[in-house]
Amino acid sequence: MAQRILVVDDEPHIRDVICFALERAGMMPTIARNGSEAMMAFHRGGIDLIVLDIGMPGMDGLEVCRQIRRTSGLPILFLSARDEEIDRVLGLEIGGDDYVTKPFSPRELVARVKVILKRSGDGDKPDIGELVLVAGDLRLDRAARAVTFGDTMIAATALEFSILDTLLSRPNMVFSREQLMEAAYGASTYVADRTIDSHIRNIRAKFAAVGASGIITTVHGIGFKLNGDLPRKA
Repeated sequence: MAQRILVVDDEPHIRDVICFALERAGMMPTIARNGSEAMMAFHRGGIDLIVLDIGMPGMDGLEVCRQIRRTSGLPILFLSARDEEIDRVLGLEIGGDDYVTKPFSPRELVARVKVILKRSGDGDKPDIGELVLVAGDLRLDRAARAVTFGDTMIAATALEFSILDTLLSRPNMVFSREQLMEAAYGASTYVADRTIDSHIRNIRAKFAAVGASGIITTVHGIGFKLNGDLPRKA
C-alpha cells in the first residue's frame, strides 16, 4: 500500500512541487493549506508522515507539531525558509524528525521522507529473541514500534525510538554523540551535536512526565548511556 503523506504549506506552488515529487516516488500525498486544516487531517487519521511548513500565518508549523506531539509520535519533516541553527534545534526539540530549508531539492526531500518512513516502519525484522528489549520497567517493542514505562505508553518519535533502541541494545555501553547520530540518522547524514542533545532532552522530559527521571545518564566528555539503576513504576 502506498504511504500516505500530508503536505502542509500555505504556498500552492510549493505544495504542487512536493506532491508531484512524492507521487513520482509512489507515495500518496494529500494537502492542507494551513495549520487548522493540518490538525483536522491529523485527527481524521490514515497518515504515515507530515511534511510541515513552519512559517504559515495563523497556527504555524511549530504549534501544529506541539499539538500533535501531545498524543502522537507521527513522523514530521519540517520545511522552513530560514536556515538558522536555532530554528533547526527548536523544531527538533519540540518533536520534529528532520528539517529541510527552502529552496529545496524535491529529490532530497523525497529521500529524507523515505529515510524517516523506513526508520518508523518495521525495517529489517530482528531475530525473535531481540524483538523486545527490557530494562527495569522500561520496555521497547521493535515489532510494534512501541515504548512503555510500566503500563504507560511513551509517544516516542521515530528518531527517539532509534536512540532508545540503541541505548537499550547495550545498556552498559556509553555511546558517543557520533554513534547516536549514526543510529538515528544513518551514516551518510550530518547533524550538529546539539541536535542529538535536543532529542535526549525530549526523551528525558517524556519519561520524567511519567515519573521516570534520570532514564539516560550523561557521561561527561564521552556521551550518553542508559541509567543502570532505572526507577520502577510506582
